[in-house]
Amino acid sequence: MLIAVICTDKPGALETRLSNRDAHVAYLKETGAVQAGPFLNDKGEMYGSLVILDMESVDDARAWAADDPYARAGLFSDVRIEEWKRVIG
Repeated sequence: MLIAVICTDKPGALETRLSNRDAHVAYLKETGAVQAGPFLNDKGEMYGSLVILDMESVDDARAWAADDPYARAGLFSDVRIEEWKRVIG
């Protein structure tokens, strides 16, 4: 099943994001994320993430999200995990 992991950074946490970015991107590649990328504010600065996973269950996605280097670094103020249905693409 496809699952969207929608994350919002804590205010003022851009440095935490930047200092953990390489580990996060490596984790995405190692674990086979389907699609991923940051949300950008009006200044072009990253402030959140969208990751699409193909997992057996929502519980698997929760475990994946908890092990993300960004999550382990305490970057996020909010994480939503939602089953997602691809319609186009």
